[in-house]
Amino acid sequence: MSFETVTLRKEGRVGLIGLNRPEVLNAINPQMKAEFAEALDRHMADEEVLVVVLHGSGRAFSAGFDLKAGEGAPTEGNLAWRARLRSSFDFIMQVWDAPKPSVAAVHGYCIAGAFELAMACDMIVAEAGTRFGEPEVRFGSGLVAMLLPWMTTPKFAAELMLTGEDRLDAERAERMGLVNRVVPQGEGLAAALALAGQMVAADPVAVRLTRDAMHRGMDIAGMRQALEAALETDVVIEGAVGPQREEFNRIRKAEGLKAALAWRDAQFRKP
Repeated sequence: MSFETVTLRKEGRVGLIGLNRPEVLNAINPQMKAEFAEALDRHMADEEVLVVVLHGSGRAFSAGFDLKAGEGAPTEGNLAWRARLRSSFDFIMQVWDAPKPSVAAVHGYCIAGAFELAMACDMIVAEAGTRFGEPEVRFGSGLVAMLLPWMTTPKFAAELMLTGEDRLDAERAERMGLVNRVVPQGEGLAAALALAGQMVAADPVAVRLTRDAMHRGMDIAGMRQALEAALETDVVIEGAVGPQREEFNRIRKAEGLKAALAWRDAQFRKP
């Protein structure tokens, strides 16, 4: 399989996957989802690879799922929404479920589904100037993989998820426990590779079993069950149709997301 939307390479015992649609801030479309899964499978099958590093080409890690390229609203009801959201959920969680540890090197924008993809990695290195966020509620959507409450405190998670914050800076994300390290612009990938190199230098069996134990502990605490329940809630949110949602979707389709958000903001400012 040749790749158009991701890059695949190795540096020593570290496998790298790059999101590679820089002209649209690496927005995640169906083709990227398929190619990413194949790239990840190749690294998992390669006995030389012990750690995987995710990164993004161009100006951003990723702006999230591409609403203009097949990742927008199905019109066939909740069954179609469930299939669409399950596909996106599995795309994110395949990194969490993979048998090898991973590090996300993020820069520019790391928003919505891309933020969730980064959180599914074991560690995150962020360049200064990176913007994080979960803006879904601002345009009437839900989170695909609600990892955030498991990665930070409930108060911080509520602040981001219930306000639709999408300009969280790297330094505050680090203080929230969402980022391991903040490094100068242009140094994110090198810092992530250095962190991966420290894991490669450790005993691989001990690293794998320790990581498995950490994940198992979170599942015992109920993480997987909570994520599945949140996914069902997202199906309900996305399938809800009312006059405001219909008008928002009409404007988004005709004029773009920015115009739709401006319309919705104007509704809330009305006396």
